[in-house]
Amino acid sequence: MNTHYNFHTLFIFLLTIISHTIPLISAVGSPSPINIWPKPRSFTWTIPHAILISPSFTINSPSHRYLTPAVNRYLRQILTTNYTPLIPPPHNLTTPPLQTLTVNVIDLTPPLSHGVNESYTLTIPSNTTTATLVAATPWAAMRGLESFSQLVWASPARVAAGLVISDWPMFEHRGVVLDTSRNYYPVEDILRLIGAMSANKLNVFHWHITDSQSFPLVLESEPELARKGSYGSGLVYTGDDVERVVEFGLEHGVRIVPEIDMPGHTGSWAEAYPEIVTCANMFWWPVGAPWEDRLASEPGTGHLNPLIPKTYDVVKNVVKETTTLFPDTFYHAGADEIVPGCWKADPTIQKHLANNGTLSQVLEIFINNTNPYILSLNRTTVYWEDVILDAGIKVNPSMLPPETTIMQTWNGGPANTKRLVSAGYRTIVSSSDYYYLDCGHGDFTGNNSAYDQPPGFDQKQGGSWCGPFKTWQLIYNYDITYRLNATEAKLVLGGEVALWSEQADPTVLDSRIWPRASAMAEALWSGNRDETGMKRSAEATDRLSEWIHRMVSRGVKAEPIQPLWCIRNPGMCNTKNPIF
Repeated sequence: MNTHYNFHTLFIFLLTIISHTIPLISAVGSPSPINIWPKPRSFTWTIPHAILISPSFTINSPSHRYLTPAVNRYLRQILTTNYTPLIPPPHNLTTPPLQTLTVNVIDLTPPLSHGVNESYTLTIPSNTTTATLVAATPWAAMRGLESFSQLVWASPARVAAGLVISDWPMFEHRGVVLDTSRNYYPVEDILRLIGAMSANKLNVFHWHITDSQSFPLVLESEPELARKGSYGSGLVYTGDDVERVVEFGLEHGVRIVPEIDMPGHTGSWAEAYPEIVTCANMFWWPVGAPWEDRLASEPGTGHLNPLIPKTYDVVKNVVKETTTLFPDTFYHAGADEIVPGCWKADPTIQKHLANNGTLSQVLEIFINNTNPYILSLNRTTVYWEDVILDAGIKVNPSMLPPETTIMQTWNGGPANTKRLVSAGYRTIVSSSDYYYLDCGHGDFTGNNSAYDQPPGFDQKQGGSWCGPFKTWQLIYNYDITYRLNATEAKLVLGGEVALWSEQADPTVLDSRIWPRASAMAEALWSGNRDETGMKRSAEATDRLSEWIHRMVSRGVKAEPIQPLWCIRNPGMCNTKNPIF
């Protein structure tokens, strides 16, 4: 039975009933007198007014292992927030005060997994003491609770009333990639990120845990990897740490998807197992050598050697324990940026090439020995697009059937998305042209002569390979299904913004991610266009400033997008002339 279809049908039925009892004044396509981020799919408010939140306000909800903590969290937030908006909503305060929010969940059984139904309908009447949240699943209820919390402001607390919200996401996969290998992030920072993701209705934390620079994941089956490959004993993630992150994610409706990148990006493995890693600890780009002869695409060399049997003993231990630690059905296996020079530096691979073998065959050997094992653990494998699209080293796509494989694109913008979906692959979009949050901060290599130039030289991308900086407007306006037909567009699962950490650490985590990830969050939840089909980033600007202000009040240090003067002088900071 297609339960997702049945839930959606039920919600359409409920919305039809509601639409016949409350006059529809939609706030989706026009400026709203009150702000919810991301903007709901359907927001009706007959006469803007508010009612007080009773000091004895409660949330009645069915008992559920993860929903119950969320209910308790939101109840505390609602009763203690005392949030003061930048621009207070115009409203009349009426009685009686709101005593109860009743949460009805249609199906409590679905686990948090890809495609889980996140549809909800929130009704806050103006003439009774009870509001109602009807949600398809516990995870949908969390989305509705977040929307309710954003309708509360002032002291004493009040909430917008006489309104109905019916809401569901456009894309099922909405995430953030964080690299914790190049610089370490304490668990508390990761939890703060996940909490902010939930507030933005993002639902996937893609944890790029390991890379060539460090291996911070403590594994009981392979303890030497973290003991020797991490930055130190206090800069690791233990099994207890991972469990804490996973449980926190579940309590916030955020899936935790691990990535153990391989066979490239594995130099840190060589600290424990030098015999299975090629070109480890070698200088990444020999002086005078052309770029094509580099050993890595940045400092930190090392690829696993697919031609050595011991490689698979270690890899299978790593994969098995990682899937035990992380219950999500997605497992990200990496497979990006295989650098020819690294494999060519190894005598075993040199012998293979001397016998008319190719580096693509070496990669195929690795994929043939690892992907079936990942699938045997009841996981869907996610790979970076390089594994089938790289110009030099790639596998035959027949090795990775679309039925069991998801591709994540980061190069080539819409063109590579088109290539993947036209081949039948479900695809996650992380285009570096739009969604890479680390871009535009220059290069991190030392003694880079590119920065020793006379005044007046063309700075081009400012030394950042993926520059310039990706503004929130650029992210908001990006259409991830650009120039795809309807069939192809259905294969786009959603998108992820990415923060690679060569020049990021906990001190800048919040400001690098927020509010730019918020921009993607709305674009993937309710779209970036109004009901006429016009882009709505101009209309979103004041709403985003207000949302930033609320995030900051919740302890998330999001960076501003405008002077405060702009939101207090509506329209005065806009321009119809391009400034670029």
